[in-house]
Amino acid sequence: MMNRSTTSRLLANTTSLQVTRSFSQTCRQQQQYAGPMSLLRNLGRQTRSTPKPSADEPKQQSGVDRILGQDLINDTVSRALNRPAQPEASYEEPAEKGVPRGEPYHFHVYSHKHNSHITVTRPNREPILSVSAGNIGFRKSKRGSYDAAYQVTAYALDKLNQMGMHHEINTLEVVLRGFGTGREAATKVLLGNEGRLLRDKITKVSDSTKIKFGGTRSPKPRRLG
Repeated sequence: MMNRSTTSRLLANTTSLQVTRSFSQTCRQQQQYAGPMSLLRNLGRQTRSTPKPSADEPKQQSGVDRILGQDLINDTVSRALNRPAQPEASYEEPAEKGVPRGEPYHFHVYSHKHNSHITVTRPNREPILSVSAGNIGFRKSKRGSYDAAYQVTAYALDKLNQMGMHHEINTLEVVLRGFGTGREAATKVLLGNEGRLLRDKITKVSDSTKIKFGGTRSPKPRRLG
């Protein structure tokens, strides 16, 4: 007949054995059904345990490898999101600062019944030269004459030649404005001997005369007598 102490010892051993078996079964089940979460935890532990390179050590990954790795990541993300990968950007030489691409120089002729103005601008609309009939000595009503417009256009072209602009200008656009007598005079100068250095570089002739549609009422006409 067993003692009371022996019986209690046997029960304790049996209980501890059952607890050990149930604990081991629970661990196996957790390892079996952990899924990707356990992999992520292990990866995080490995990443944290990896020593960081010091500042003195050279970087093992070159710039090309980083770029290729970034491209691979972008391609993988695009495929996962069912989006087409972004095409490579083609290299194109930047245009000169402040100058629109393909824009010509401009030769503005503004002629009205009282005066004639000549303005030459760069492709970015920066003025190079600006003269009028009054700047070359014509006064009062003579500023609106045909001769004044002819001479001011010839003077502007001569100034451009002295500045060496005929070497810099590749394309030139003539912009006419107004219906004064200087309109025809400027055309004659450009087609004459004075415009021989810039005539072949004219690629476009445009008219920017403002035409009134409605708007404010015109001033009362002057009546004499």
